[in-house]
Amino acid sequence: MRTPRRTAVRHGRRAVAAGTAWAVAAAGAVALSFGLAGSASAGEFLVNGGFESGSLAPWSCTAGTGSVVTGQARTGGYALAGAASASDNAQCTQTVAVQPNTAYTLSAYVKGAYVYLGVNGGTSTWTPGTGGAYQKLSVGFTTAAGQTSATVYTHGWYGQGTYYADDVSLDGPGAPTNPPTTQPPTSQPPTSQPPTSQPPTSQPPTSQPPTSQPPTTQPPGGGLPTHALVGYLHASFANGAGYTRMADVPDSWDVINLSFGEPTSVTSGDIRFNRCPVSECPSVESDADFKAAIAAKQAQGKKVLISIGGQNGQVQLTTTAARDAFVGSVSAIIDRWGLNGLDIDFEGHSLSLGTGDTDFRNPTSPVIVNLISALKTLKARYGQNFVLTMAPETFFVQLGYQYYGSGPWGGQDPRAGAYLPVIYAMRGDLTLLHVQDYNSGSIMGLDNQYHSMGGADFHVAMTDMLLKGFPVAGNTANMFPALAPSQLAIGMPATTNAGNGYVAPAEVNKALDCLTRTVDCGGYVPRSGAQPGLRGLMTWSINWDRFGGREFSRNFDGYFG
Repeated sequence: MRTPRRTAVRHGRRAVAAGTAWAVAAAGAVALSFGLAGSASAGEFLVNGGFESGSLAPWSCTAGTGSVVTGQARTGGYALAGAASASDNAQCTQTVAVQPNTAYTLSAYVKGAYVYLGVNGGTSTWTPGTGGAYQKLSVGFTTAAGQTSATVYTHGWYGQGTYYADDVSLDGPGAPTNPPTTQPPTSQPPTSQPPTSQPPTSQPPTSQPPTSQPPTTQPPGGGLPTHALVGYLHASFANGAGYTRMADVPDSWDVINLSFGEPTSVTSGDIRFNRCPVSECPSVESDADFKAAIAAKQAQGKKVLISIGGQNGQVQLTTTAARDAFVGSVSAIIDRWGLNGLDIDFEGHSLSLGTGDTDFRNPTSPVIVNLISALKTLKARYGQNFVLTMAPETFFVQLGYQYYGSGPWGGQDPRAGAYLPVIYAMRGDLTLLHVQDYNSGSIMGLDNQYHSMGGADFHVAMTDMLLKGFPVAGNTANMFPALAPSQLAIGMPATTNAGNGYVAPAEVNKALDCLTRTVDCGGYVPRSGAQPGLRGLMTWSINWDRFGGREFSRNFDGYFG
């Protein structure tokens, strides 16, 4: 059903009644650098490459995923074991001193499914799997002018289980000199691009994998301005706001999310993007003009993404086949239209947590694990400039402060907090998270008070939870870590027609003043302090903003100048 004019909507096209009751619950790993031991022989630049010391040092592995084991060695008595999980590829690194403009060769013997070897910011190689036999991997690289350190790594792949590595060697001319400091190198995390005969859905991420701590490296900016305005464009339907041609989207919008890509069936993973038909959108442009307009926006520095889901587009990646179909079909959409990336707008029953899935750092629910794997594969396929955004509802994020999944007694809504493991796993690759602070029930903030839509306080309280981090289901031993301010935008409806929870421009500005400068705060003062780096605002939608005389976008332009 299409939404008639002046009817509140979610991130979709169907009507949503005001005051909808909520069925809330019942009852980059950073590579650590190490100085070289004096025993390193001439030509060999790694320490403990055979792990014969019986310990990892001076290797460092993400989130405790690495260990030295017996019974798996290629030579000697010990080997490295990397326990890759659904949310961590078990990357192990060592940083060594090198000389500028010098050729080196990195090699290792590995076994396991999808094992990688490479150099941060440089070349890499991989093997899809060797069964029970070791296979030698080797890559050569030449250091840059002025380069005095390099970080080498090996890692497995998400959800593929434990891999093993032994006899890791970095060979170069002469003995190592000038040991590195205890700071990581300034080069970017590994791109880990595999050779051209790529395996399905197995490319590694182009940024550092997740750790158990918030990333200390700079999060991906995606080429966005310091303060950005994000809007959804009704590209596949008209809604009551009417159709807006891509060429007519005002320059205020920095990120344009094409709404929506939807699956052929709930569990197929096969996503299709169908443009609005002439019968519904008489002013719709041709495919050629639409594509040309996208390119023109991009030439101005704008980012155009495909948004997957919305209220109608339920997506449940229950199987690896659905995951692979998702990757393939989303890639086809991105490639056809020349898009900059992907927005995940899963709503309704797309994501839920299975019974016993209680650790957001290590999810086990197939729909969660497969989505994470698909997103990491897409990020790896398109590289560092790929823009990844998410637009969950508060039910799936901030509600996790009180309730997570079905709970200890199995009586809660299993969707409560279900986005948290996805956000956590992707936080090193996530360009923007813009939670929908609308069509929401009351949510408890960090002050343990309930906050409701309709004023600045709700936006401040909800955003502060993401800037500060919070204990999941109230468990202080299970903290969801804060995101960087540059990764966050506040989601608001553009007009009273667009969704429940609209606030006037004056309230929008109060929320921004409070969050970025801690001035003009109302009943809630942010625990995270002033955050001037907050990226900006998201709204549903560009069409509704145009329908409302551009009140929302003009106010944003005026606020940030």
